[in-house]
Amino acid sequence: MSSKTASKTPGSIAPDLLTEKSVAPQASVTGKTACVIGSGFGGMALAMRLQSAGIQTTVIEARDKPGGRAYFWEKEGFLFDGGPTVITDPPCLEELWALSGHDMKDDVELMPVMPFYRLNWPDGHNFNYSNNQEELNAEIAKLEPADVAGYQRFLEYSAGVYEEGYVKLGTVPFLDFKSMLKAAPALAKKQAWRSVYSIVSSFIKNEKIREALSFHTLLVGGNPFKTSAIYTLIHKLEKDGGVWWTRGGTNRLIAGMIRHFERLGGTMMVGDPVVQVHTVGTKATEVETKGGFKQRFDAVASNGDIMHSYRDLLSDSKRGKDYAKKLKRKSYSPGLFVVHFGLEGTWPGIPHHMILFGPRYKGLLEDIYDHGVLPQDFSIYLHHPTVTDPSMAPKGKSTFYALVPVAHMGKLAVDWDEVGPVLEKRILDEIGRRLIPDIHDRIVTKFHYAPKDFKEDLSAHLGSAFSLEPVLTQSAWFRGHNRDDVIENFYLTGAGTHPGAGIPGVVGSAKATAGLMIEDLKI
Repeated sequence: MSSKTASKTPGSIAPDLLTEKSVAPQASVTGKTACVIGSGFGGMALAMRLQSAGIQTTVIEARDKPGGRAYFWEKEGFLFDGGPTVITDPPCLEELWALSGHDMKDDVELMPVMPFYRLNWPDGHNFNYSNNQEELNAEIAKLEPADVAGYQRFLEYSAGVYEEGYVKLGTVPFLDFKSMLKAAPALAKKQAWRSVYSIVSSFIKNEKIREALSFHTLLVGGNPFKTSAIYTLIHKLEKDGGVWWTRGGTNRLIAGMIRHFERLGGTMMVGDPVVQVHTVGTKATEVETKGGFKQRFDAVASNGDIMHSYRDLLSDSKRGKDYAKKLKRKSYSPGLFVVHFGLEGTWPGIPHHMILFGPRYKGLLEDIYDHGVLPQDFSIYLHHPTVTDPSMAPKGKSTFYALVPVAHMGKLAVDWDEVGPVLEKRILDEIGRRLIPDIHDRIVTKFHYAPKDFKEDLSAHLGSAFSLEPVLTQSAWFRGHNRDDVIENFYLTGAGTHPGAGIPGVVGSAKATAGLMIEDLKI
């Protein structure tokens, strides 16, 4: 792939990719073209589906490397993934290859992660969270024996929500309110208006176990005390499908997706941001980049930030301006502050994923989501990929990142150039206090990534890491629609679109959007 120019002529297949399996897919749509803006998971999943259906697809990426939030850095031999790092529901990814008769294993190697997470509290208690039922029951019993039975009831509830919210509705586009009303009875039966924490608490007595079963919403930008109970489906998703890691980093999953997309004849353009989607009436007609590329397409889809898509890319249209005003009034997920660091030494006792809870749970989340302050305390998601995949660091060294949620820039107006180094030290100090006493002496390289960087690098509105907050009133029909209501050939995929953030979410959005695009382009 080349910067600012297409990697290959549309429709061609690189000679080195011509294998026995690299047979062009049976086209369901021919002679049509599509542009996908942004090469994050949602964008690449959509592009793979369109190209597999015979639609000549071009992906245009603004940054110097593809992946969107799945960006990566190489520093002093260490590989640092920008995120996300938790891969669940592998079948939703495998399906992208199977559409054209290929096997994802030809391009990507997934490695199991066990335990899924180790949860640690300030009093030193550790809780290993996994789908090994016997071991998980033992972990629960250590804290509250009576909650073992409560957990079984919670699991049954989660399974029901998974069926209704993920299997039946996760890839269905909600284009009108009527479609929302059809789904309402089933969701109401599952008490979707209640929060995740509220539902968990109805089954579980112990506060630590309540936190263990409700923190997952934070991985998609949601406050457990506000996010709809539908998101308890994440527990069932992990229990059935496991938690996985891509050998070489999450960026290698993106690389595998691109390899297959190009194998099918798709075109990648990298390093040239789209500046305008031109429209005539209710039609998107042409895509223009900063570098001067202009091309007409039959359909255009944006995997970019939803506010950026309307306010900036569609700024010349009345629809873009009008919908941007509506989006401005919505609530957005918090930002993230991430410290990436490489250490001397290896740490077999620190698992791949670890949650270091702070002294507060609800109060801390209120500070982040409601009050917009930078608390003195924090909870840390610690990512340690080298314990699973030593290739992420030089021999005898380890790669980490430490992530803490912070209020987005609309609520927390601080100078991140000034605050960043201070917060970075506080986070590393806490990891040193709880896990690695001589952490500062062992650091080989480090850097941090703040909401300001999300805004500048990813055009993320307010520096939000997960787009629209996943509350009930901003879900399904109330979220960004997979096809725009006015510009009939402009589509959306990604975190701001139904069903929401997280790899399964954005891949699900791509499936919903692809279905609409393929059907529309048949006409």
